[in-house]
Amino acid sequence: MTPLLSVENLSIGFGRGDAVVRDVSFEVMPGQTLALVGESGSGKTVTCRAVLRILPKAAQIRTGRITLNGQDGPLTLNQLGERQLRAIRGNRISMIFQEPMRSLSPLHRIGNQVSEVLWLHRGASEREARKTVLEQFERVG
Repeated sequence: MTPLLSVENLSIGFGRGDAVVRDVSFEVMPGQTLALVGESGSGKTVTCRAVLRILPKAAQIRTGRITLNGQDGPLTLNQLGERQLRAIRGNRISMIFQEPMRSLSPLHRIGNQVSEVLWLHRGASEREARKTVLEQFERVG
């Protein structure tokens, strides 16, 4: 069976210092749940952010290969351009952050933040996105 996600020999560093994540490898198989467990500051979040290529600007993937497998074959995520990644993020792969209360900005309307996902990742018009968001908000109360 082919893994959905494969991370091989991943190393991540900040600036010119030593790598903070060193030689991490794992696979996620269909139907499997994988947990990254470790002490605070051990690199769990940085590793997950590297998969989606949403690292802080100072961080770089120094070595490794991140492969997403799907119906249209394997994609090496750390070699894709930003436009290609944008089509994949939120549609085929996403991340639930450990602090969900920080996921939404108190400075912006929640409807705008949720609808942004629909027009950015699903190609919906702003009008379609707004309609969908309002329907879903009504549904969940």
